[in-house]
Amino acid sequence: MNSRLIRKLHRWLGLAFSVSVLIASGSGVLHNVMTRTQAPPPPVKPSGGGMDVNAIKLSVAEAVAKLGDDKPEVLAVNLRGIGGQPWYQIFVKAPPTQKIFTTTSNGPRYVSAVDGRVDPAMDEAYAAEIASKFLGGASVKKTDYLTNFNSEYINIFRVLPVYRFDAGDALETRVYVSTTTGSMTRHTDRQRQFEANIFTNFHKLGFIPNKDTRDLVLTVVNIGVFLVACLGIMLFFATRPKKK
Repeated sequence: MNSRLIRKLHRWLGLAFSVSVLIASGSGVLHNVMTRTQAPPPPVKPSGGGMDVNAIKLSVAEAVAKLGDDKPEVLAVNLRGIGGQPWYQIFVKAPPTQKIFTTTSNGPRYVSAVDGRVDPAMDEAYAAEIASKFLGGASVKKTDYLTNFNSEYINIFRVLPVYRFDAGDALETRVYVSTTTGSMTRHTDRQRQFEANIFTNFHKLGFIPNKDTRDLVLTVVNIGVFLVACLGIMLFFATRPKKK
């Protein structure tokens, strides 16, 4: 083995890929700090207001009939308490030609279990009620409705679609709510998001928007770090003192 060549390769490759090691290790330390300083994600459990079950007058079949669809294929039916009243939350299969997700097509539809009234505004009202309850009754404002992940609500949160509500406080608190699960999916604020952005961009190269490109860069970097380690091992044996 040519120790001089190995030393030179190790020197320059080590210099090139040490930057990625520093970035990954530094952001990894931050991630451990975040797990200690930030509250865990909210549990996935039904939330919102309660309901008076004695007020229910319609059966599930009667509620589905109120939708006015011709023999809809019902996927799921939930009973939700919204504003203290019972509402049927009905999911029906979207038409085959439907390609765009909207709250009125692919999303849940709401029928009052009391009087059979159909109200498309109940989805947002239900989400707002969940958000307000999570924040201790604070007033919230809807600022977004996501059907795709973005730089703040990334794919590790898994659930779509979600509403985003802002509390308008000094911390810039915002929460994400899924009416499908009936629960909070994310809670963040200015400081939390600052730390999360550092970890996402430096540890997982989140600043590269295209996933395929990002995965390729991560693969190349890890191969480079692996080669540097192998060269270091080779250099150890190539330069060790020879036995007399």
